[in-house]
Amino acid sequence: SAGIDCLEHGTGLTDETIAMMAEHGTALVPTLINIDTFPEIADSATKFPVYAAHMRDLHRRVRDTVGRAHEAGIPIYAGTDAGGSIRHGRIADEIAALGAAGLSAHDALGAASWSARSWLGRPGIEHAAPADFVVYREDPRTHPAVLAEPDWVVLRGRVVAGASPVTGHR
Repeated sequence: SAGIDCLEHGTGLTDETIAMMAEHGTALVPTLINIDTFPEIADSATKFPVYAAHMRDLHRRVRDTVGRAHEAGIPIYAGTDAGGSIRHGRIADEIAALGAAGLSAHDALGAASWSARSWLGRPGIEHAAPADFVVYREDPRTHPAVLAEPDWVVLRGRVVAGASPVTGHR
């Protein structure tokens, strides 16, 4: 059988599905900032009160659900569902939301970087790997606010945002 590598959102996870995911090594990308839009969606669903109540319930318990999944050992990665009603560039908000759901600052940051790269089969910081990295003036594990304002973003060895630390130019 093909199996399932990853579940997106996971708002309806039960103890049974969490146990099954843990047993099979199925990852979770909860997209918490997307789920934060559920109350607004529910508010606009006035013709569908059962649906609206369901959306509010999923929103109310999602951080507990993600926390239980994390405690069960399910690998959790960061995603935002950006591009529709969620604007791009909000990964820092998703990292903060993962922390609020019970992931340590280290694990929440890894969910959007080194852990996710490894899970996706992409090289990390190693010999002959693409030079992909972000530079912050403070350690984002202890100063998470800096995640929204990187000093430099380097993709495949080229500075794509911020000033080059070597030349001072983009």
